[in-house]
Amino acid sequence: MIYKFHPEARLELESAMDYYESKQVKIGLEFLEEIYSSIQRIINFPEAFPKISENARRCLINRFPFTIIYQKRIDEIFIVAITHLARKPGYWNNRTARKKI
Repeated sequence: MIYKFHPEARLELESAMDYYESKQVKIGLEFLEEIYSSIQRIINFPEAFPKISENARRCLINRFPFTIIYQKRIDEIFIVAITHLARKPGYWNNRTARKKI
């Protein structure tokens, strides 16, 4: 199964990685590795993570206070948001499809 990022989710990922890298050398890379490890878990077990809306699920990231919001589609995983746990809940709702996919 393939995965794709919503354009804003990709920007969130890059921004978080840059932030961590600015705090400590190589921690941004470690953050990125945790994200891609979590995406692999999602690909392998897309329905194992809790639903947070009719069309979205979330996967918590190890070591970092972030979660991946995603949709399982017929032939892909669509990454809706890479969000800090303290960020306003549901800010990403306008990025998801309104009907079941």
